[in-house]
Amino acid sequence: MVMSDKILLQGILPEDVERLIRVEHPDPHGILGAHPSAGKEEGIVIRSFHPEAIRAEVLIDGKDPLPMEKCHPGGLFACFIARQRLPVHYRIRFVFSDGNHWESIAPYRFMPTLGEVDLYLAGEGTHHRLYERLGAHLHEMDGTRGVSFAVWAPNARRVSVIGDFNRWDGRLFPMRQMGASGIWELFVPEIGAGTMYKYEIKTADGDLRIKTDPYAFAMELRPGTASIVWDLENYQWHDDPWMTSRSERNLLEEPMAIYEVHLGSWMRVTEEGNRWLTYRELAPRLVEHVKKFGFTHVELMPVAEHPFDGSWGYQVAGYYAPTSRFGSPDDFKHFVDTCHQHGIGVIVDWVPAHFPKDDYSLRLFDGTALYEHMDPREGEHAEWGTLVFNFGRHEVRNFLMANALFWLDKYHIDGLRVDAVASMLYLDYGRRDGEWIPNRYGGNENLEAISFFRELNKAVYGLFPGCFTSAEESTAWPGVTSPAHLGGLGFGFKWDMGWMHDTLLYFSKEPVHRKYHHNNLTFSMMYAYSENYVLTFSHDEVVYGKGSLLRKMQGDDWQKFANLRLLMAYMYTHPGKKLLFMGSELALWDEWYHEKSLDWHLESEPMHQAFQHFMVDLGRLYLEHSALWELDASPEGFSWIDCQDAESGVISYVRHGKENHLVCIFNLTSVPREGYRIGVPGQGSYRERINSDSTYYGGSDVGNQGYLSVDEVPFHGFSQSILLTLPPLACLILEPVV
Repeated sequence: MVMSDKILLQGILPEDVERLIRVEHPDPHGILGAHPSAGKEEGIVIRSFHPEAIRAEVLIDGKDPLPMEKCHPGGLFACFIARQRLPVHYRIRFVFSDGNHWESIAPYRFMPTLGEVDLYLAGEGTHHRLYERLGAHLHEMDGTRGVSFAVWAPNARRVSVIGDFNRWDGRLFPMRQMGASGIWELFVPEIGAGTMYKYEIKTADGDLRIKTDPYAFAMELRPGTASIVWDLENYQWHDDPWMTSRSERNLLEEPMAIYEVHLGSWMRVTEEGNRWLTYRELAPRLVEHVKKFGFTHVELMPVAEHPFDGSWGYQVAGYYAPTSRFGSPDDFKHFVDTCHQHGIGVIVDWVPAHFPKDDYSLRLFDGTALYEHMDPREGEHAEWGTLVFNFGRHEVRNFLMANALFWLDKYHIDGLRVDAVASMLYLDYGRRDGEWIPNRYGGNENLEAISFFRELNKAVYGLFPGCFTSAEESTAWPGVTSPAHLGGLGFGFKWDMGWMHDTLLYFSKEPVHRKYHHNNLTFSMMYAYSENYVLTFSHDEVVYGKGSLLRKMQGDDWQKFANLRLLMAYMYTHPGKKLLFMGSELALWDEWYHEKSLDWHLESEPMHQAFQHFMVDLGRLYLEHSALWELDASPEGFSWIDCQDAESGVISYVRHGKENHLVCIFNLTSVPREGYRIGVPGQGSYRERINSDSTYYGGSDVGNQGYLSVDEVPFHGFSQSILLTLPPLACLILEPVV
């Protein structure tokens, strides 16, 4: 029975039909799919759309194919089924002029996959688990398996999901706009994990933009840019003991020695084209290495997907996708899982400050400045060639907030090192006069970013006990690690960039000249307890012509190694947590280059081998002796013995634990010093727990035969003292003999 277009399109305005044909209708579900008949006769009308089809049929189990009438030459088909009630399961078969056909379950028969609460929280910017609603998710609706897609594009005229499943044709699967939320949604049946997809967006100006999903859980390896559907619930974790104990830990009173790693250059397979190791290949090798040297955590330079290797991951295109360079999302979970099973925490570098201008990603996402600011004085880092997130927009804050929590939730990450915090705090960061816009009070503080940090840290510490955040913040901004409710930013730790700068400046000087720079070594204790600090020798210090740590040291080769041992001992005994960039433990000659492996052949060279012995013993001492970390955040954990002997180039101090202590003495000159007396808090005797001048470490073996007796001779404000022989360019770490 042939029905008239009037009956098949009854209740639908002609202009809505035209908008559908132009693929610009905000609610294609209102026309397409199965609907109760608006006529007098009981039944349903099924409509479908394909601009290239010449015929279409409705397929219902147990019935002959039902031909559909072409209601519009642009490709709208419909049929009436008398006495049929909803719901009804059916398929559509389109036939084309070349005789081929395409048969599928129509996406437009399904209800929305987002509810009012989701839309409300997303608009408010407080949906902490928004990654479970936006993006692509495996789903079952009305007994049919498929994938639900949702994306925020408030200024788009139309959004379509495209992929192999529809020949990347944006006319075929236009999405439904969810009211005023700006979110578009569609359930696509009969596709699953591994499906590649993108969004085709028609802007308000009528331009077409092809975009990857901001919430994609997996992405193609560059130069590919497609998003990939992934099941994040498929992996079986085996780190329950770690996760259980993590929530009970107080990191301020525990050892934290962090090994910073660039996964693409830590180790490569040179005999196989210099290829990267995979996540699964890296896991056992890296765990064995860091445990050998006493590291407690690995910190991964950004692992979120990024287009350009030379950015080291700091220009992110896929905030929710671990980079496919080293394997799948499940492979990355295996990496984290392996670390946890061996007692190693995992920190990731997280980059909320800026994003690249690559057109397939966030830039002008729906044709407007959506994630970034419209005004380049607010929205662009000219020096970096990147765009700045608009923290004044609820949805953008929610995107980043949910992303931070996503890594802690879905990947069991233990800490987030937040990159470039200073660039977010200051509106004039890296800008000259006239290139920035003051805040509403006329100042240079980014009030929205400050608020974001406080919200972020409250959420991290409130929702994931035992996890932490660390700020790479290079200015004197007050209260970076003070609680948010007390007016601070709420971070757990702050990188001590000042200590790093002053210390490296001091060690760059010839020993004979160091007495004129003594303050560079001692000044850090003037502010050591103003924040919870991490002492860092990071990747930034060994790249772009700065030279490796070993190259930075003064003197001949022997002196360079002695100075480097001295530097490491000073770092490990100074209050604060520790971070070393990969390769520092090997005493590399060459600075880091991201396209090649570390120089592992140096492990067998005698001086490098001896240096590794030192680093192993220093790491073991750090873990075993609570005086080096138990009171890191308290002034009671440190006291000077003598910080004023600049002429001799010697400093000495005590590290205190709650029930023990260590005495640390540094001779920062190349002159051995016999008969050098210092006051000490302990009585009886001390033993040399570390002498960095030991021949086992590559030194000259000047020292005190391992033990020192305490004399009842008052000195340095103590009632007793010891008489020492100080080896050249060396540290002595003394432990009281009980």
